[in-house]
Amino acid sequence: MPTAPRSTPPPRPSLTQRRKAETQLEIARTAAALFTERGAAVTAEEIARTSGVALRTFYRYFRTKEDAVVPLLANGVREWIDDLATPPTGPDALPVREVLERAARRALSPADPPAAEALRWTRGLLRAMPGDPALRAVWQRVHHDTEEALRPVLARLTGADPSAMRLAAAAANTAMRVAMEEWAAGDGAPDGPQGPAELVVRTMRALTAGLPEMAGRTE
Repeated sequence: MPTAPRSTPPPRPSLTQRRKAETQLEIARTAAALFTERGAAVTAEEIARTSGVALRTFYRYFRTKEDAVVPLLANGVREWIDDLATPPTGPDALPVREVLERAARRALSPADPPAAEALRWTRGLLRAMPGDPALRAVWQRVHHDTEEALRPVLARLTGADPSAMRLAAAAANTAMRVAMEEWAAGDGAPDGPQGPAELVVRTMRALTAGLPEMAGRTE
């Protein structure tokens, strides 16, 4: 009986690529801290100087000062999607809705100090966005890209056609966005009943309640 071909793991990024990614993330952390503190008054020069890089290097990595926060926001998104991509299967398989809820809760429940710091900075960025439309546009772009990345992942979880998963991806992505925005607008503690992890579960249940594909178990 023929065996299924084994998937080849993606190649490990080169040392140069890893160093570039680390530098970008470090600049993103600095930018997020500055935007949280000073809002739209922050300049690219200030971000570069505080990060310890030349302005020329900053612009080699980022087109605008607002783009500098993208690695920080996208890092959390990647962890959420990677978690969704490896759900329990076989006897441990769960309804897709529950898999989504668990992954969303974990993504918004910081497991270590750097994750807690990233969540706090994201809250600060969201609070700075009303005064900086360009920063708001970056947030919306990250969520647009997240929705695109979610479609094939949800299609694999459900066995449905990727085009049929557009609504499910939109619902899950919107739940994450709304939970973070609602938390940022309030005073709830990160791990409290009004924290992002609890808000996202309630929001996701409301938005996916009418999607029968979400009731099936993971493939």
